[in-house]
Amino acid sequence: MSKLIFFDTETTGNTEKDFLVQIAYKSGNESFCGLYKPETKIPPEASAVHHITNKMVADKPTFKESTDQPIIKKLFEDKNSIVVAHNASFDLMIIKREDIEPKNFICTLRVIRHLDTEGKMDRYNLQYLRYLLEIEVDATAHDAMGDVLVLEKLFEYLKNRMMTEEGLDEEETIKKMLEISSHPSLLRSFGFGKHLGKKIEDVAKVDRGYLEWLLAQKQASDQLDEDWIYTLKHHLQVN
Repeated sequence: MSKLIFFDTETTGNTEKDFLVQIAYKSGNESFCGLYKPETKIPPEASAVHHITNKMVADKPTFKESTDQPIIKKLFEDKNSIVVAHNASFDLMIIKREDIEPKNFICTLRVIRHLDTEGKMDRYNLQYLRYLLEIEVDATAHDAMGDVLVLEKLFEYLKNRMMTEEGLDEEETIKKMLEISSHPSLLRSFGFGKHLGKKIEDVAKVDRGYLEWLLAQKQASDQLDEDWIYTLKHHLQVN
């Protein structure tokens, strides 16, 4: 029997060089939230998002030095565990730096992109979806546990919608969610820049140079952008 574990991290930033500051998870009635001193200072830009300051973690151990790390590692890496996160590739990258590599994961961001076949949603970030889908939950935004509570409700919405629209039972739905999450999403349209709102496949026909430039920017960045790189390579037909 699979065990679903909803989790979220707060960090020093959004690049592959950043460190864990807070981790929270919830599985059934079990929940946990821990705060840690990262290996680098928390920049004000990060504190402005999650409101965790260097003073708040001054007397905390790093996550690797904490007694929590081996417990969470054992739980997350169990073969029967399925960790669930929104934009999971980022959170998985962060915990991999802490020597935790779950065997099974579901990314709710990739699942909702899969379901939004007509591209009706303007954006897919967790808090936007919370209000777009009218998810009723008492949770503080950009707090690890607050985001976990929203995530759990979003997952239930996605699971029920997939079961209804695709005629699957619960076990089949979980299996399909795992499959969707295992590879990058093919994005449909631009949510930024000079081609805002346009379909990427249409832009590829008239402004290939822009897609080539954007791909170079994404590949040079230290931010994790698997879905955009995959999408741009698909439309440019390059490896």
